[in-house]
Amino acid sequence: MLASVYAPKDFKRLHVVGDLVARCFDHISDHIRAGISTGEIDSMVADFLKANGAKSSDLGYMGYPKNICTSVNDVIVHGIPRDDVILKDGDIVNVDLTAEYKGFHGDASRMFMIGNVSNRARELVQTCHDALNAAISICGPGVPLSEIGKTIEQVVKPHGFSISRDFVGHGIGKVMHDEPQIYHFYDKRWDKVKMVPGLVFTIEPMINTGSAECKIDADGWTARTVDGGLSAQWEHTIGITEDGAIIFTEAMN
Repeated sequence: MLASVYAPKDFKRLHVVGDLVARCFDHISDHIRAGISTGEIDSMVADFLKANGAKSSDLGYMGYPKNICTSVNDVIVHGIPRDDVILKDGDIVNVDLTAEYKGFHGDASRMFMIGNVSNRARELVQTCHDALNAAISICGPGVPLSEIGKTIEQVVKPHGFSISRDFVGHGIGKVMHDEPQIYHFYDKRWDKVKMVPGLVFTIEPMINTGSAECKIDADGWTARTVDGGLSAQWEHTIGITEDGAIIFTEAMN
């Protein structure tokens, strides 16, 4: 259940790779605007990681063909970057980046709003960000894993958005995907599983304007909302300490 428990010396390495992920996002952010293709974003990330001695954890994973995932508008997760997918005014896009550096992985995603975004889309993006931050704020030793999903529900439901139940956060560290699974909705099965110091995992809520259900494109990866509703996701890699939680995928000062 709690495979991803690491020693303090490992936390230092997780800070380093997490910082690299955050700096990569900062590097590409100014370029993510109307007129750029998702394929170009992928190339920028690949170049940055190579220049910094790192590599994409996603590339080649179970046959995945690109360095990052770029999920535009109704895509919930795992959108494949393409040169013919051009971002346009009013789009929202999630960039999901996992990097490996010296044997450790850091995983984060950010939302980008392109030009004049609708009020509902802006509310969706902000609510998802608020839900992630609220979930991180309650994490600490002795806290049941179920509190993460419960907290996310408390933030999301008043806005009338749905929470995707098909995808989860996960343990991470020396491997990209590990136990435990992190549900973004309340499930009593996780009431008895408590966070412990050294535990490392991602929280990555995916919320939709309409149905929570998804359908998978013919490429076998791209997951979209069944009704064409917009979807948003934010993600951080966090670690449990003796007195709370720390975020690895923020830039170190």
